[in-house]
Amino acid sequence: MKTHWKKLHNPDYIGAYELMGVCDELIVKIKEVKQVKVKGSDGKEELCTVAYLHNQKPFIINSTNAKTITNIYGSPFIEDWKDKEIVLFVTQIKAFGDIVDALRVKPMKPQKEILNEKHPKFADAKKAIQNKSVTIDMIKKKYSIDSQTEKLLNDGN
Repeated sequence: MKTHWKKLHNPDYIGAYELMGVCDELIVKIKEVKQVKVKGSDGKEELCTVAYLHNQKPFIINSTNAKTITNIYGSPFIEDWKDKEIVLFVTQIKAFGDIVDALRVKPMKPQKEILNEKHPKFADAKKAIQNKSVTIDMIKKKYSIDSQTEKLLNDGN
């Protein structure tokens, strides 16, 4: 794996360079959002809005991304963004007189994968429910399940 030069400038925060060459999109869950002083690569401190994420580096939220999150979840209040999932992706924008890579929030809620009888994880999910190591509610957090599939998963319990 190669190292993008920008990883060396501000390694404490997630940036577009984190996704490049790794994945097209990254689904993250917001733990909390607050204003903090962030030291830039020039050494100057700036007050920024930062989303602390579950199992990921913090994400500096610019006004474009804040507006997108507001539109997705219908609230401009950062307290309402707690435990909400967003999809991050890289796009190119014109900034500072140049075309640069930017980390953006996709303007939609993350879509859950559909779990049905044909899904490769169906048998494992059914076994886990039977063994009582997971509940149907735990599976619903990760997958979209229709009532017929739920009935099939619960058969034998």
